[in-house]
Amino acid sequence: MTRRKVTLIPGDGVGPSLVDAAVAVLEAAGAQIEWDRQAAGADVMEKYGTPLPEEVLDNIRENGVAYKGPITTPVGSGFRSVNVELRKRLDLYACVRPAIYI
Repeated sequence: MTRRKVTLIPGDGVGPSLVDAAVAVLEAAGAQIEWDRQAAGADVMEKYGTPLPEEVLDNIRENGVAYKGPITTPVGSGFRSVNVELRKRLDLYACVRPAIYI
């Protein structure tokens, strides 16, 4: 089976811890994923002037799939929600979460 390249955005705050746990589960389950780590969130504001650098969007477009951890959303001021920005910039209109009823 060929490994699939997936953009991995750990996020900030508790995001990296949650993403590391999820990645460990996926790898233990045998998922054939090559993680392409990218930085987004409050932690990158100083360096890029935005919480969602254009390079991250380009990387998601190239890979066609991304896994994102929680990212800080300021209330009332600061910057636009990264979730909103991702939806607008990538024309995403649905959050599909497949489930199986047992």
